[in-house]
Amino acid sequence: MDIQAIVKQVMEELEKTQQTNPVNSTVSKEKVGEITRDLVFEKKNVVGVDNPIDRETIEKVQSITSARIGIGRTGTRMKTREYLDFRIDHAAAQDAVFRGVSEEFLAELKIPVLSSISKSMDEYLMNLDSGRKLDDASRKWAEANIPKNKQVQIIVSDGLSSTGIEANVPDLLPALIQGLTVKNISTGDPVFIKRSRVWIQDELASIVNCDVVISLIGERPGLATSKSISAYLIYRPNEDTVEADRTVISNIHDGGIPPVEAGAYLADLIADVLKHKASGVKFAQLK
Repeated sequence: MDIQAIVKQVMEELEKTQQTNPVNSTVSKEKVGEITRDLVFEKKNVVGVDNPIDRETIEKVQSITSARIGIGRTGTRMKTREYLDFRIDHAAAQDAVFRGVSEEFLAELKIPVLSSISKSMDEYLMNLDSGRKLDDASRKWAEANIPKNKQVQIIVSDGLSSTGIEANVPDLLPALIQGLTVKNISTGDPVFIKRSRVWIQDELASIVNCDVVISLIGERPGLATSKSISAYLIYRPNEDTVEADRTVISNIHDGGIPPVEAGAYLADLIADVLKHKASGVKFAQLK
């Protein structure tokens, strides 16, 4: 397929996308990349090594990892096919960090939206502490409106992958809530916190006086996927809390732990944390 044909097909696919989603007519770089990848690379795992000694082994390894294995080279550089693939994934990773969760998605999520003291993505990335505290308006709202003294408080955070949040939370959050409900574990109202980091859960836990607070947060994107999120949970955080006190489940996405499966597993995990009254390293030792 020549470049003109590819461009023509990409534009046609983009037009279809905008027609099916007129509310959000802006198409991200990631979407362009996905469409281009589908057109140019009909098969994702292709052995790029010229005359490989053991093609079967390369194909086997490619089937179990998304790492760039067996891509081959031309001189000292990777081949054009793999280079374009790399650029697409790099653009998707940048988009995941800087684009931000869309207002349309937040409206569909139908949960309160709070903010950290970070006023911009640049501040969020350069000043870690800015994502660890609620701004004054959000803190006052939380104190007045979020139910208190529940067993579990759920936080959704954009973190470093808005793409991961949009791709996984619509399936993960209902599965988690359903799992907790079935186990008769009480929950406060879930909230979304813009430009927040994991430690912001400590402040919210002190406000609502919950036993366990869990954060569903976008993971730092890589070149294998830009759509992964993690779940961090902690039992009764306080001023002496350290990272070792937190339990984390990572790589929640379609190519890792599927979001629905992750929701069910996290409900089981929270039940165990409540039973043992511990999380992190202490919890691992008790189990």
